[in-house]
Parts: sequence; structure tokens; C-alpha cells
Amino acid sequence: MDRIKEFKGKILFILLFVTLLIIIFFLNKLPRTNWSVPPPRRPPATSPPVTKDTITPLKNTKHLLVSAFMDQRQKGFDVRIIGIFKRDSIQPLHCFFCSADRLCKETTPSKILQHSDNFGFPFATTDVLCRIPQNCDASYVTLVTQPEKDATTKHTWLPIRNKKTSGKNEKKPQFNFTVCVSNLFGDFNNVLQFAQTLEMYRLLGVNRVVIYNTSCGPELDRLLQSYSKEGFVEMVPWPIDKHLKPSGGWLFSEHGGDLHYYGQLATLNECIYRSMERSRYVLLNDIDEIIMPYQHNDLMSLMSTLEQQNPNAQVFLIENHIYPKKPFNESVMGSLPKWRGVPGFNILERVYKEEPDRNVFHPYKMIIQPRAVEQTSVHDVLKMSGQRFKVPPDICRIIHSPIKTPIELLIEQLHVDTRLLNFKDQLSPSVSKVLRRSGLLNSKGKD
Repeated sequence: MDRIKEFKGKILFILLFVTLLIIIFFLNKLPRTNWSVPPPRRPPATSPPVTKDTITPLKNTKHLLVSAFMDQRQKGFDVRIIGIFKRDSIQPLHCFFCSADRLCKETTPSKILQHSDNFGFPFATTDVLCRIPQNCDASYVTLVTQPEKDATTKHTWLPIRNKKTSGKNEKKPQFNFTVCVSNLFGDFNNVLQFAQTLEMYRLLGVNRVVIYNTSCGPELDRLLQSYSKEGFVEMVPWPIDKHLKPSGGWLFSEHGGDLHYYGQLATLNECIYRSMERSRYVLLNDIDEIIMPYQHNDLMSLMSTLEQQNPNAQVFLIENHIYPKKPFNESVMGSLPKWRGVPGFNILERVYKEEPDRNVFHPYKMIIQPRAVEQTSVHDVLKMSGQRFKVPPDICRIIHSPIKTPIELLIEQLHVDTRLLNFKDQLSPSVSKVLRRSGLLNSKGKD
């Protein structure tokens, strides 16, 4: 019996051993992807050095790059790069693309388009149009002076914005109205006017304000930080003075410098493209200007009427009217909040208006449909589709409240306009609230 048990044990051991060998044999025949343990991954490719700056010097040139956007409105091109180029140093450039982990195989020649308005300055806003190579899922772009095949470690790349995930499922714009405020500089600190203007725009239906900031005063910085946290204001750093000698004026022969008004034209164009896919309308104006409807109580009602009457218009020119500083008579106009201790002046006191001299050049600012505009200047667009429409001033005009005016007129030469005071009861508490939130107005004290 013992021998039989021993024999059976050996047979069982041999069967188990043979079964194990068979299993190992067939497992070795199976593809590796069927193993429960995944095969080791290849090390990831080095990510391209993508700039986080809003102004990027272009290597081997005197030019500056600002940002890149998908733009297929010109046949044969896919991407528009907005830059600031030295006008007398333009050379051929090539577009080089990459995705998040690999280079595209070829560079493509670019098309360079200088903006026609430069006001005589050596540097001007310039567009560079690029074509994405076939089979290239491009997320980043740079420019090179010579065709290259390996530039990841030698160049800084711009992210390509406004990329659509699907042309069939085009989303509605996130905002109805965006205001583009170009160029805070010179430690500007008119806090009260800034808060009043932003709150006035909020009442009129503006959803977003984009501000390009070179420098501002400490109190205004606190106000803007508060607005940024809330999400109403988008602050774009604009350190143009670190790269060029910007001019504080608009004409080179009079003011000198490298670039018009701290790069105002570049920021206006950048803001249009930044807002192109997310805002139905864009307002292009300065912070001391309010585009004010006179026959409607908000901008959407105004635009609905204007578009119904002018269905082919995509650019609406709004006439500028100056409201100089003059004594405000509270006994006649009514009392106003004082907002004591807040830097700046009260725009509700600006009730006297100059009559424009239409025998000389008279400036306009604009409300635009951004997808219709390719290039803009300050007072008119340079390239667009569709038509322009000059809005009559009795329908809408700019309330322009500058710190000072070049010519001081007597009150008898001015006209009374109390349109802003129509919003006083809504505007004043909103301004006080934001000033308190920013720590610029005593929460226990009176306005």
C-alpha cells in the first residue's frame, strides 16, 4: 500500500510539473500587450518652453512677439501672431509649430503684415500669418529666421489661443460685452473715476473688462486686484517699458520714443483677438470714456436697435464729447456722495459738455463685432468685413471726462448734460460697496 501511495504521489507531481510547463509555454506565446502588467512606457518627450510673458523678444531680431491666435479668415493661413516689429528691420520669417510633446516636421513661410497706422514711430504693430503643416496637431508656435528641424531648446514658444474643439458645435460667446482698456502707465491712480466707470459699465450690461497694465498707483492696484478676484476685470501685465522706450504721446515728431502710447495699438488688437471667441461685442475706449446710450438704458437694447436698422454693420463709431471740470452746483443738481479720502475725482460732477468742432478732425471710439475685424487703430478699424456705421450722438455718445482739457471754455460756452445723474441712485451704492471691499473707504464711515 505504501508503494502504491508513493507511486501515485510521483504521478501527481509529474502531472503538476507538466501542466506548469504547458502554462508557461503558452503564456510566452501570447502578445505582451495581453499581460496583466503593462509594458514599461517610454520616457516622455521634453515639453517645449512655453512663454508665460505677454511680451516675448524674438531671437536674432529686433522684434517683440505678443500672442498667437487661430485665424483662418485669410485663405491659406491658420494662425495670426501679433507682434511689435522694428519697421526698418523686417526680414523673412518662418513659422515653426509643435504639439505638447513633439515638433512638427517642417517650417512654413510666413506672411508679414505691418499695420498702416504707426504715427511715425520706429516700432509698429505687425501681424505674422502662418500655415500649419499637414498632419500637425499644433498647440504652440514660434518664428525663426531660417528653416529648422529641432528648435525646442533654442526658442520660446507661444501658445495658440482660440483653438476650436469642433467647428460643428460652436459655442455661444461667454460674454455679451467686453471693454478693452489699453495701457495704464505713469502710476495712474484716479481710483474714484476708475471705480465709477467700471460700475457704470456694469449697469449698462458689460460682463468683462480687460486692462493692460504697465504701472498704476498703489490704491488703484488694490481696487483692480479686488475686481480681478471677483472676475469682472482681467488684468494683463504689459511691461513694454522693459523692452522699449515707450512714448507717452501719439505723435513721434512731437513726443519721441520707440512706440506710440506705450503700445496702445498692439494692446487694442490683442484684446480683440483675446475676446474674439468669447464676446459678442467689444468696446474699444479709454478708462476716462464711457460709451453712453441716450435712448436706451443698456447696451444690449442699444445694439439690438442699431443692428436691426443697420443689418450689414459690424463696426459702430461713437462720437467723442468732452466733459471738462467745472464747479458743480449741488443746490441745482442735487447732492452727491463725497467719497472722502479716495484718490481721484467724481465724474458725476461732470455735467457740462463741450460742443464738438466738426470742422476739424473729431475722434470716435468703437463698438465692434470682433469676428468682423482683422486690424484696428485707435479711432477706426484698418481691416474688416462688413460696414461701418456712425451712430448719431443723440442715440449714443462718449462721455469723456479727462483730468484736464487743452482749452478752457467758459460755462456759458458749454451745454448741460445730466445723463450720468440718471444712474446716480444705482451707481453710488455700487461704487461705495467696491471701495469698501477694496479697503479704500471706511466701512463705518459715510461716503
